[in-house]
Amino acid sequence: MNTEEKYQLEVRTNLKRNFIVHWIHGLLGQTGFRLLHAPTFVPAYIYLLSESYLAVGAALAVQHLGAATSSIFGATLIEHRKRVLPVGLIIGVLMRLQVLGLALSGLLLGPEWALFSAMAFLCFFGLFNGMQAVMFNYLLSKVIPVDVRGRLTGLRNFSAGLTAAAVAYYGGKYFIETNALGNGYASTFLVSFVLTSLGLTTLLFVIEPEPPQVRAPSRLASRMKELPALLREDKAFTRFFIARSAAALGTIAVPFYIIYAGQRLDGSGQGDVNLSGETIAVLSLTFLLSQTATNLLWGYIADKAGNRLGYILSVGTWLLATVGLFAATDMWSLALVFAALGAGLGGFQITSQNLVMEFGPRHDLPMRIAVSNTGLSLMMALGPLLGGLVSLGYDLTLVFTLAIAFKTISIGIMLFFVDEPRHREAS
Repeated sequence: MNTEEKYQLEVRTNLKRNFIVHWIHGLLGQTGFRLLHAPTFVPAYIYLLSESYLAVGAALAVQHLGAATSSIFGATLIEHRKRVLPVGLIIGVLMRLQVLGLALSGLLLGPEWALFSAMAFLCFFGLFNGMQAVMFNYLLSKVIPVDVRGRLTGLRNFSAGLTAAAVAYYGGKYFIETNALGNGYASTFLVSFVLTSLGLTTLLFVIEPEPPQVRAPSRLASRMKELPALLREDKAFTRFFIARSAAALGTIAVPFYIIYAGQRLDGSGQGDVNLSGETIAVLSLTFLLSQTATNLLWGYIADKAGNRLGYILSVGTWLLATVGLFAATDMWSLALVFAALGAGLGGFQITSQNLVMEFGPRHDLPMRIAVSNTGLSLMMALGPLLGGLVSLGYDLTLVFTLAIAFKTISIGIMLFFVDEPRHREAS
């Protein structure tokens, strides 16, 4: 038995344990982080503090800019290591401390300083999130074989979505509506910190195998010079990289869905924003429940037909949600839009992450994840900021129209220029 066969045997031997641990980690961690990533709580909180579209866009931009600047650095921290979990745990702790800071600043500071603090904590949250995404996705690829990976991500996201939906509804209906602890949003972020911290501790039970081959240690600058060659080696991956980045630009509209919903529900015709705790609760609930209900579907499609098809269908659903926003006039139609948004955006996140792990050789996977995540985060930083700038001179209709265009481009690239990598032989 050669070293690769021994490695695969160890993976299969510990699969049940690692599958359960990753499921529990995702259940708790994603429950907490979905409260931050949902297009409701953070945008509404920043708008409450600033009453500025530009500030809303900038807050989301600095978060994703932090992730964009750290992904490749995160890859250089782990690609030469046979075990990546110890480093991943350190980064995970630092990431969760930013959530605690976001909560405490809202509870202890006035609106102006709370806004500046929120910007800073969101930036550092993104910074450590960029590194964690590379490390934990690489860890997932090591311990969970590709033929059950879609099932795990679907089940994990499904169960986390159910609990996140319940916490989100309670946070909006009771924390925000009653202004719990003097700041309902900060109280919700505090719950997020507790849940994500509990999730991180479960990774202590992962059995991580040592791969037969890893890269030699390298400096960040030298790895940056190798990026063009990495992209040239697999043209299908490069085209996927472009498609994913185009879809990420579609997030130009994401922080403004909840603001636009508040305008529609205000009914004054003056562009005022009506965002009650109940509105946040209902729209967060429909977004997260829909994301949850469709996660198993995306996982099933991925296992049966490949992540490429799941990607195309999910971005198409996301596109239809944006189109539907133009016709939404009341709470029920807006809830339907947020349900479609949850399904599409959730599917895009799952399928695009899994697709990255299906290209090229294993020893280049950390850098491939990092390169793809860097492009994703840069576009997700540029998108909301661009949306905020566009909204200064035009209404939000143009912002949503641009989002539709970017997603259409992404679907076109995937349909006509990217093949299904699932059947390629792993190396």
